[in-house]
Amino acid sequence: ESAMEFLRIARGETYHNIVLSMKASNPKVMVQAYRLLIQQMDAEFGECYPLHLGVTEAGDGEDGRVKSAAGIGTLLEDGIGDTIRVSLTEDPEFEIPVCKDLVKRYEGSQRVRELESQKTLKSDSLTNRLPDILPPRGLPYNPFEYKRRKTFAISNIGENHVPVVIADLSKLENITPASLESIGYKYDATTDKWNISDAAADYIFTGKPELNFALPGTLKVITWPNYSELASDKEKYLPIYDAKGFVESDTKNASLNFVMLDCFSDDTTINDFTFLDELANDTSVVLCLSSTNKNAMQSIRSMFVELMKRKIENPVIITTDSNWQTPDEHLIHYSTEAGALLLDGFGDGICFGITSESYKAQDSTNQDTTGRNYSSNSSVEQFINSTAFSILQATRTRISKTEYISCPSCGRTLFDLQETTAKIRNVTNHLKGVKIAIMGCIVNGPGEMADADFGYVGSGVGKITLYRGKEVVKKNIDSDIAVAELINLLKESDAWVEPSLS
Repeated sequence: ESAMEFLRIARGETYHNIVLSMKASNPKVMVQAYRLLIQQMDAEFGECYPLHLGVTEAGDGEDGRVKSAAGIGTLLEDGIGDTIRVSLTEDPEFEIPVCKDLVKRYEGSQRVRELESQKTLKSDSLTNRLPDILPPRGLPYNPFEYKRRKTFAISNIGENHVPVVIADLSKLENITPASLESIGYKYDATTDKWNISDAAADYIFTGKPELNFALPGTLKVITWPNYSELASDKEKYLPIYDAKGFVESDTKNASLNFVMLDCFSDDTTINDFTFLDELANDTSVVLCLSSTNKNAMQSIRSMFVELMKRKIENPVIITTDSNWQTPDEHLIHYSTEAGALLLDGFGDGICFGITSESYKAQDSTNQDTTGRNYSSNSSVEQFINSTAFSILQATRTRISKTEYISCPSCGRTLFDLQETTAKIRNVTNHLKGVKIAIMGCIVNGPGEMADADFGYVGSGVGKITLYRGKEVVKKNIDSDIAVAELINLLKESDAWVEPSLS
């Protein structure tokens, strides 16, 4: 409404050289704000002004890139946005490559036409063509307000469960207990127990026969039906079918079956709705949606719309493969393709893969992105698993670590923001679910950290002010002791736990 007020004043003076920005540190809020602004401009003025996209105070490292890509990428996928800026708490030269990786996904592509407003989407009108961008009218969900799609639960998938992560280990020639370290499980031979991290995958896809070692108690395997049928533990080894194979199978798993459903890909010969009625609301079926279309996200979103219109409430796994070449490109791809759906309340799990050609091109020992890295990814599988949990964190659908809201620094910043951010991360990165803002100045800091639980804000030369939520708790303390005082504040607020020694 504030933006609209300024527009009314400018239009009253016949001034139109305006570019609007509706940035927020929360991608969910940012996406909804831009969409709502467009609707308001169109309704009141009959035209829209150019938009500058960005997730403000996104932070640094992998998380800053994921958060930026989820927010900016979602809107670019909607056909929204004219300029972009990625705000990282890093040297500015590290921001430009992220921007380029985002926009090059749309180079040479034509804008997808919007359906005429008077038309509604009909099931029988959908074929294996490129789906149109759906207008906001007549949708079974509200694109301006987050609400998770209603599903029933199958095991730990769907309904009120957090989205699950399925790790694709099918490209490993030999899966051993050591292989599971890359997805959050570490075996301790001394105690004969598995140590499980907060970012441990819930399922693994192997595409292989039963493994020759005992798995962690919480981990289950997804494999092809001919292998799952021979497994000694049918509760541990679960089949994945294509839709036709599932319908025709006589040996379905009694409790849980994964069923792949292609979404409007040009190369499929099966109508996308052929088996929907037979799969609909089968309480053992988790759908795995994917598409080979260039506009894959829109294709999968169209299928979600169809499921909702048909009142099909099976849980859904969002599945996407990447054919890009660098870790940076893969990270942008996953964050955009899955993040855009998760931000609209779609998806009860995610499974990220990488094409065989791209997998062979990867550095098997270093999967770090450019710029600052906090995850030392020594394998493709570890990188993808780490990225999956970062995307769930950025979309606020599954919290597995501390979240940092930090600005990119400017001339008003009176301390080394990058060094301080790294220092605070180092002592607080074990505080799962806590949101900490690290802001360079008192001018913009308090307003732009409104989403944080705690704030560390520069208030003068060598002076820091600490916040609990929006409340000033400690004012103008010396920067030399400010990090220690932040820890004391966390302890006083019952938000502190001692870090694990393991």
